[in-house]
Amino acid sequence: MQKHLGHAARKRFGQHFLHDQTVIQRIVAALHPQPGDHLVEIGPGRGALTRPLLAAVGALDVIELDRDLIPLLQAECAGMGELRIHQADALKFDFTALVKHGERLRIAGNLPYNISTPLLFHLLDHAHAIQDMHFMLQKEVAQRMVAAPGGKDYGRLSVMLQYRCEMEKLFTVGAGAFSPPPKVESAVVRIIPRAQPAVHLDDEAAFARVVSTAFAQRRKTLRNSLKTLLTGQQIRALGIAPDARAEQLSLDQFALLSNALHAR
Repeated sequence: MQKHLGHAARKRFGQHFLHDQTVIQRIVAALHPQPGDHLVEIGPGRGALTRPLLAAVGALDVIELDRDLIPLLQAECAGMGELRIHQADALKFDFTALVKHGERLRIAGNLPYNISTPLLFHLLDHAHAIQDMHFMLQKEVAQRMVAAPGGKDYGRLSVMLQYRCEMEKLFTVGAGAFSPPPKVESAVVRIIPRAQPAVHLDDEAAFARVVSTAFAQRRKTLRNSLKTLLTGQQIRALGIAPDARAEQLSLDQFALLSNALHAR
């Protein structure tokens, strides 16, 4: 069981400490850490996940913003292996710099809800250096990540992540697994960067622009939401209905739109 529970969770860091041993064991089983894996944990908190991961692989990099947690982490993990603590903001951290000898990183963590989306986009910049990621995050965010076209959960996050990664929602976690309990349910997601992106793009910046513009006013038809980028006639020429809405489009269709914009 947890020891040293004196450090109270801080609202400004979005801290909700995981304490449910069954959930911890399920996350470790999903990760299936092997000796020699280069594991990186984001937001280790009080070390609930850190201890079993360190025990499994013998060496672990952790990124923790809250400097007051660092002595506690060191005490929790003393004698268990090599714990390399980086006191840093994960949103600004250079994950690629951790890579040695051509290996790829396996990243895990219980992500603070308030940074999960920007952090996922930051990690995409380092996708070439990452083998896989296993994250606990807000269930609603997890559903958006894996959503298919046609539903309200499908949006910019779905498209941008699915372009670069394969994703799977593994299981849901109730609020009682955390201290303090959050007001929402959580979910654990597996993310595997693709060797090749899901669709061919002539320009990734054009793709990002089309996707964000289309979803910025998701109730509007493409003719209206994309009017500053492409005309209704140009959209129709691609075989896409100008009266469709962003949430109805597949990755392939977004690629067609962005490649047409780039060609202009």
